[in-house]
Amino acid sequence: MQGLLEKTVQKISPINREAVEKAKERQDGLLKPPGSLGKLEDLSLKLAGIYGDPKPQVQKKAIVLMAADNGVYEEGYNSFPQEITKSLVELAGPGLIGVAVLSRHVDSKLVVVDIGIKGEVKGEHILPKKIRQGTANIAKGPAMSREEAIKAVETGIEVTNSLIDEGIGLLGTGEAGICNTTTTAAVISALTGIEPEQVVGMGTGGDEQAYQKKLQVVKDALALNKPNPKDPIDVLTKVGGLDIAGLVGCYLAAAARKKPIVIDGFIAGGAALCALKINPLVKDYMIPSHLSKEKGAQVLLDALDMEPMLLMNMRLGEGTGAALTFNIIDGACKIINEMGSFADLE
Repeated sequence: MQGLLEKTVQKISPINREAVEKAKERQDGLLKPPGSLGKLEDLSLKLAGIYGDPKPQVQKKAIVLMAADNGVYEEGYNSFPQEITKSLVELAGPGLIGVAVLSRHVDSKLVVVDIGIKGEVKGEHILPKKIRQGTANIAKGPAMSREEAIKAVETGIEVTNSLIDEGIGLLGTGEAGICNTTTTAAVISALTGIEPEQVVGMGTGGDEQAYQKKLQVVKDALALNKPNPKDPIDVLTKVGGLDIAGLVGCYLAAAARKKPIVIDGFIAGGAALCALKINPLVKDYMIPSHLSKEKGAQVLLDALDMEPMLLMNMRLGEGTGAALTFNIIDGACKIINEMGSFADLE
């Protein structure tokens, strides 16, 4: 019997090209030189194809923040306490973290998911979807079992499906988890064959000595666990994180349900690469947000074959870049719906 992951992947189909062509005809008649609004025009055509509507409408928005801890923290190179993950998630309730502020700014719902935080997390705003108390240390063995990785992906699918069922039409991705730049770098390196030196960055801080230890940890994890680059679930199992796996499910579900989903930064981008490797059609439903300041961000966007909407020198994660990009999406929809045409001059 097929599981939720398999059913979701098989449901993904191409965007509506007829709607794209009709939107292009309308756009070419608007009061502007063709192409003069650049990426706003590209984005409105993409949205037309996703929604199957030549005049795509701005819909209710939500950002999904997947939160989990990573066992590799015990290697000791990170300068922040692991409890930061728990604290950030709890402070999302009163709206005090960055993505909560920006979600309010763009009129977006913020959905916080505990998919693998160590310890008990308090707050009615948190969806309790804990699969395990953080992952194992990838420097000593696999992050999790294959069954746990699949369950994490399916959790992302379930959360996304539930949001779409309640009327959400535009999704964003976010995450929280100390050491998730480490797991993301390992995932990207495993999937692409790119050397860790090109994707491992400073992350949440530390000095050159800490960076060198982090880099060595990624190299050791890849050598020890030998993730199969042709099997994204194996990569998640061996060197990934529960937050990354959960976001993979978000991308797959959004594509299967024909809704646009915005990639936040480095970690969310690593999850996007995994989802694309599972089914390349997912890319048609993804919208990149910003070029993260994290070292491997450009390498990641090159692997995704995408250009960022924003250059903001941001690297907070959480979904902050996705939230800002919601404003651009609003603008793209308003242009194609509300701008006058040359016919109005007659």
